[in-house]
Amino acid sequence: MKLATTAAVISGAASGLGEATARHFAEQGGRVTILDRDVERGQAVASEMGGYFVETDVTDEASVKAAMGFAVEKMGKITAAVNCAGIAPAAKTLGRDGPHDLAMFQKVIDINLVGSFNVARLASAVMAENAPEPDGARGVIINTASVAAMEGQKGQAAYAASKGGIVGLSLPMARDLAKQGIRVMAIAPGIFKTPMLIGLGQEIMDGLAADVTCPPRLGDPSEYARLAGFIVECGYLNGEVIRIDGALRMK
Repeated sequence: MKLATTAAVISGAASGLGEATARHFAEQGGRVTILDRDVERGQAVASEMGGYFVETDVTDEASVKAAMGFAVEKMGKITAAVNCAGIAPAAKTLGRDGPHDLAMFQKVIDINLVGSFNVARLASAVMAENAPEPDGARGVIINTASVAAMEGQKGQAAYAASKGGIVGLSLPMARDLAKQGIRVMAIAPGIFKTPMLIGLGQEIMDGLAADVTCPPRLGDPSEYARLAGFIVECGYLNGEVIRIDGALRMK
């Protein structure tokens, strides 16, 4: 597979890692459809990069099915799906105000884990209809995990659980889709300079960057994007989780 001939759907691509990935794919000649709930920002990004946008709730089956239909209508096919939609609220299992809010925990799991599976499963059904490449490849799915899946911090019970689920999905999903020629990979980012983190302020960002082994800085979303592009083009990568974190090991 080549980025220049890729037709990708990317969730959460109105900002952050998803936006960087959408822009990178488009710059390399690929066609991209952005799936996001932020209509204004999503349309703006799609217009700037020459792609498409469809308002999508990743947790809703009908919404994602409609998004896949829209993407096929606009691009002719889907050969790659990148899951970047997610949220990361913080709350301790037992805090000053009592036990962790159950609805919040369920929402994080629903968006980060169930939403990713929803997009992946419906994208795989479309990819399975593609004519195979010489090596049998019909598509690739890239899910976004996190180093928190392995080293979750205080207040990350919900987030870490959702990303641990993403890690657990990779191999069995890859095995499930092998006959269809569809690969499945996961990327586990460390601390990246996304809008969510930028909102915390420079002092906090500098403190977080100091904990990264080498290089001692925050990850740039373009680095995630280039790794996603490499995964698309490297056909022997399958069923694995790749950390991209500057050797950060959170304590």
